[in-house]
Amino acid sequence: MASKKSLRGSRSSLSTVSDVTDSQKPPLPPTVTFGRRTSSGRYVSYSRDDLDSELGSTDFMNYIVQLPQTPDNQIDSQIMDPSISQKVEEQYVSNSLFTGGFNTDIRAKLMDKVIESEANHPQMAGVKGSSCAIPGCDSKVMSDERGADILPCECDFKICRDCYLDAVKSGGGICPGCKDLYKNTELDEAAVDNGRPLPPPNGMSKMERRLSLMKSTKSALMRSQTGDFDHNRWLFETKGTYGYGNAIWPKKGGIGNEKEHDAVEPTELMSRPWRPLTRKLKIPAAILSPYRLIIFIRLVVLALFLTWRVSHQNSDAVWLWGMSVVCELWFAFSWLLDQLPKLCPINRSTDLNVLKEKFETPSPSNPTGKSDLPGIDIFVSTADPDKEPPLVTANTILSILAADYPVEKLSCYVSDDGGALLTFEAMAEAASFANVWVPFCRKHDIEPRNPESYFNLKRDPYKNKVKPDFVKDRRRLKREYDEFKVRINSLPDSIRRRSDAYHAREEIKVMKVERQNRDDEPLETVKVPKATWMADGTYWPGTWLSPTSDHSKGDHNGIIQVMLKPPSDEPLIGSADDTKLIDLTDIDIRLPLLVYVSREKRPGYDHNKKAGAMNALVRASAVMSNGPFILNLDCDHYIYNSKAMREGMCFMMDRGGDRLCYVQFPQRFEGIDPSDRYANHNTVFFDVNMRALDGLQGPVYVGTGCLFRRVALYGFDPPRSKEHSPGFCTCCFGRKKKHASTASTAEENRALRMGDSDDEEMNLSTFPKKFGNSTFLVDSIPMAEFQGRPLADHPAVKNGRAPGALTIPREHLDASTVAEAISVISCWYEDKTEWGQRVGWIYGSVTEDVVTGYRMHNRGWKSVYCVTKRDAFRGTAPINLTDRLHQVLRWATGSVEIFFSRNNALLASPRMKLLQRIAYLNVGIYPFTSIFLIVYCFLPALSLFSGQFIVQTLNVTFLSYLLGITLTLCILAVLEIKWSGIALEEWWRNEQFWLIGGTSAHLAAVIQGLLKVIAGIEISFTLTSKSGGDDVDDEFADLYIVKWSSLMIPPITIMMVNLIAIAVGVSRTIYSVIPQWSRLIGGVFFSFWVLAHLYPFAKGLMGRRGRTPTIVFVWSGLIAITISLLWVAINPPAGSNQIGGSFQFP
Repeated sequence: MASKKSLRGSRSSLSTVSDVTDSQKPPLPPTVTFGRRTSSGRYVSYSRDDLDSELGSTDFMNYIVQLPQTPDNQIDSQIMDPSISQKVEEQYVSNSLFTGGFNTDIRAKLMDKVIESEANHPQMAGVKGSSCAIPGCDSKVMSDERGADILPCECDFKICRDCYLDAVKSGGGICPGCKDLYKNTELDEAAVDNGRPLPPPNGMSKMERRLSLMKSTKSALMRSQTGDFDHNRWLFETKGTYGYGNAIWPKKGGIGNEKEHDAVEPTELMSRPWRPLTRKLKIPAAILSPYRLIIFIRLVVLALFLTWRVSHQNSDAVWLWGMSVVCELWFAFSWLLDQLPKLCPINRSTDLNVLKEKFETPSPSNPTGKSDLPGIDIFVSTADPDKEPPLVTANTILSILAADYPVEKLSCYVSDDGGALLTFEAMAEAASFANVWVPFCRKHDIEPRNPESYFNLKRDPYKNKVKPDFVKDRRRLKREYDEFKVRINSLPDSIRRRSDAYHAREEIKVMKVERQNRDDEPLETVKVPKATWMADGTYWPGTWLSPTSDHSKGDHNGIIQVMLKPPSDEPLIGSADDTKLIDLTDIDIRLPLLVYVSREKRPGYDHNKKAGAMNALVRASAVMSNGPFILNLDCDHYIYNSKAMREGMCFMMDRGGDRLCYVQFPQRFEGIDPSDRYANHNTVFFDVNMRALDGLQGPVYVGTGCLFRRVALYGFDPPRSKEHSPGFCTCCFGRKKKHASTASTAEENRALRMGDSDDEEMNLSTFPKKFGNSTFLVDSIPMAEFQGRPLADHPAVKNGRAPGALTIPREHLDASTVAEAISVISCWYEDKTEWGQRVGWIYGSVTEDVVTGYRMHNRGWKSVYCVTKRDAFRGTAPINLTDRLHQVLRWATGSVEIFFSRNNALLASPRMKLLQRIAYLNVGIYPFTSIFLIVYCFLPALSLFSGQFIVQTLNVTFLSYLLGITLTLCILAVLEIKWSGIALEEWWRNEQFWLIGGTSAHLAAVIQGLLKVIAGIEISFTLTSKSGGDDVDDEFADLYIVKWSSLMIPPITIMMVNLIAIAVGVSRTIYSVIPQWSRLIGGVFFSFWVLAHLYPFAKGLMGRRGRTPTIVFVWSGLIAITISLLWVAINPPAGSNQIGGSFQFP
C-alpha cells in the first residue's frame, strides 16, 4: 500500500539526506517525520510503537517512524483496497505541510486548516469534513473527490486515515464499529476498471512501469483481449464489409516507431488527409522584397558616405571630424547587426480545431475521447510580498486554475523565494475562491479569467452571454470577489494580530513554568522568540515577521504544501445545490493541482536568485507531476487568453515539433499611459525583432510567457541532431543531411543525448552526476521525453508516440513522493551537479533568461514565436521614469555580462545559424553603443561652441548623402510598420527611448560591467529620493512621480549643454561681422535632433502638468541668457566692436 510504504521504509526513488562531509559512513535510511494535531488542540497517535511515549508539556511533538520492510511487517493485500488506500494517502498528503532540508528530517505536519476562513472545496488542503468516531480522536474522516466520506466498512463507521491504518495493521483488519473484517472488493478488476495502473511489481519503479504502460499503448482498434488484431471489431467500428480491400496484413516499419508490434492501422484509415496543426504565413513579397532591397540600398549608401567622410577631412576642426567619423562607423556597424537578422520575418498561425480532433475526439485509438494532450507544469515565481502584492499573485493563480486545458493535465507550482506566511495564506485564499470562480468561468466562457481584470473591463460584460442566469451569477461573483479582496488585503494585519496573541500566550506559559520551578525566588524576565503563527496554531516554518535563526529570509527550511490535490481522472459534474453560490449543473468543478513551494535557504550558499528558484521548481515538479512541458510566468503576468496553452501545444505537437525547445509568447502590458511615454509596450522588439528571429532559428527567451520542453531544459540535444552537417555558413537557409553511423541507433536512445560525439549514446549511469542523487528525478526523464513527443499519425512524423498513450491517469501522490520533492529543493542538492551550468536555468547573469535560451539554440534546438489573435498573457510594467531606467539598466548589465562571458555569440557552436549568431552578438554589444551615442550627442553643442562643424562646408555631396540615409531609414520604418502591424507612433517612441536609455542606463551598465570584469568591483545604482505621487485617484499617478537617480545626470547634462550651445551659437552668428549661417544651421539642426529624442525625458522631470513652479522656468531662462552673454563676452567675434567687443569686466 502506498501510504504504508511511505511510513515503513525507503523506496528506490527517495534521495538519501546525508552530510556531504561524512561520505564514508553508510547512508542512513531516509525518514519522514509525521505529527498530527487535532482541531481541539490535542495531539493523538495510534502507532503501536509510540503508545508509551508521553507528550509532556510541549505543545506538539514530531516523531520519526522507521519501520523496515520485514516478513512480519507486511500488510495483508487481501484486506486493503488500493483504490481506497490511494485516495486516503492523497487526501493525507494534501492536508500536510512538508518541511525539511540539509541535515534535518523531512516532516509532514497535518494541517487542520490553512486559512482563517473555511475551506469548501474537496480538493483543497484543510477541507472540513466529518470527525472520526474513534473515542479520543477527532481527526477528519477520509473523503473522496466530491468531499463525501470514504467509509471502508459496510456498517458506515466513520474513521480517519490514521485510525484506519492502525486497524488494518495492528487490529487484524477488524472494523472498530461492527467488529467484522473489512470486506475485500475485487481489487485488481476495480483498479483496471477505474483506469488506474496496478501497483508496480518488485524491482520496477513507478516511473519505469508508467513509461512501459505508455509505450505499450497501441490503438484500441489493433488489439483484442489476447493482444492480436481484432478484425471483427474493426469491421464493426469502421462499418466495413467482407470482400476486396479488407484483408489486413501485418507489416514492419509501422507508425509510432514501435518495434515490438508489427501490426499497423488499416490503410483505409491512414489514407485520410493529414492536417497540420500550424502554418507559416509568409510576409507578402510586395512588402518583403522592397524591404530587403532598401536594406541593400541603405547599406551601399552608408558605405559610400563613410568612404567620403574618411577621405574628406575637416582641416579646421580635425578633432571634431575624428570623433564624428568614429561614432558614425560604430553606428553603421550597430545598425548592420540589428538589421541583418530582420531579413527573413514570418508569421505563424495555429488550428485549434485540428488539435481537438487529434487529441480530444473519440477515435479507434481513443474510444472514450479522453484528452491525449501532454501535461503542463506552470511555474509562478515571487520573492517579496511587499514589492509583489499578494493580490496580484493570487489573481495570476486564479487565471491559471481557470485555463482552458484538461484539468488532470495541468499543474501549478508557486515559488515563494521569501518563505513568507503572507504569500502562503494568500495562495490558500486563492485556492478557496477558485471553488466558485473557476466553475463560473467554465459555465459562461469568461475572458479574461483574471477576476481583477474581468470586473474592471471597460466594455459591456453582458455582450454575447446567452445563459439566462449570467447576470445573477456575475453579481454574486462580484460580491464574493470583493470579500476575497478584503480578506487578502487584511492578511498582514490578521497574521500580525494572531502572532501577537499566540506570543502573549507563550509568554504566560513560560512565566507559569518559571513560577512553579522557582517557588518564592524572584522571577527574571524570560525572552521568548516572537514567532509567526499559522492559522492552525503552530509555528510557521518559513520567514518570521521578526526574523531569527532558521526563520529568516535567507535561512529557513524547504516547504511544500499541496494546496489543491490532484483532480480525479474523470469529470466531476456539479449540481443545482441551493447551498452553492451558483448553479453548476453539467459543469466540471474539478481544479488543477496547486502546490506551494519555498526552497530551503541557508547562509553561506549562493541561491542564484530567480534562476535557482526556477531550477528548484523544475526538480520538485519532475518528482510530483512530471509534465513534459513547462510554462513559466512572473507573478504579475496572468493568462489573458484561456486557450493560450493549446495554441502553444499546436507547435509542440506538430510535425517536427520534437525539435522545438520552447514557444515564446509576446509580452503585453496593462496600466500603461495612453501616450506610452517611455515605450513600455516595447512593440518594436516584440512585433518586429522577434517575428524576424522566428524566421531564423527562433526568438530569444525573454523571461516570462514561455512554454518549455522539459528535456530541453535538462540540457539534452534535439532529436536527429547528428543528421545535419555542422556548417554554420548555412545561416537561415537549409542544411544538408549527413549520413552518419547514428542512423543505425534506435531513435529512442538518440532522443536523449548530450555532447558532440556522433557515436555517443546516452549512458543513464552518468545521470546522477548531472542531475543529482534523486533516482526518482532520474527515472522521470525518459518519461518526460516520451510524453513530449508528437503523435505518430503520419509516416513523416519521426520520433513520435502512439495515439492514446497519454490517456493513462496520473499516479496518486503519496507522502514519500512529496518527501522526495522536499529533498530535491534543498540548498545542497545542486552541489557537484550540472544544475545552472548545463542543466536548467543558467546561472551567472542577471539576464538568466537570454543565456538559457542561447544555450538551447547553441545545442541546435529551435524555438517559435506564437502571436495569438487575443493576447496570450498580460502583465504590468513600470511607467515611472526612474523605475523604467532601472529596469533597462538591469537588462543592459546582463548583456554586458554576456559579452564578457563564454556565452558570447562569437564563441557559439557550429549548430547555431549565422544570422541567429549575429542576433545574439547584438544582444551583447548594444550597450556599448552608449559610449559613441553620448559623444555624438555632445558634438552639436561642441560645434556651436567652437563655431566649427563636422564637415568643412555643407556642400551638395554631404547633404545628398544625409538625405539618402534619412530617406532609406524612413522607408524601412514604413515597411517594418507594414509587415509587423505596429503603429508609427510606437516606432517613434522606441526611437526616443533608445536615445534616453542609451545615454543613461546603457552607459551605467557598461561602466558597471567593465569595473566588474577588470577590477572585480560591483556597483549598484539605487534610488536616493522620492517626491510627488500623492494622487491616489489617478490611474497613472506613478507616471508623474519624480525620483532622483544618478542615471539622470548624463541626459540632463546633454539637454542643458545643447540648449546653452544653441543660445551661444545664435548670439555669435547675430553679432558676427561675417555670419557663418551654414555652420549654425548644421549645429542647431543636430541639437534639435538630440532634444527631440530627449523630450519624453524632459517631460518626466517636470512631473505633473501644471505643478512645475514658474520660478523653475524663470531661472532656467535667466541662466541660459547669462551663460550665452558671458560666452560672447569672453570670446567675442573677431573684428567686432558691438556689444560683445565693448563689454569689459569691472
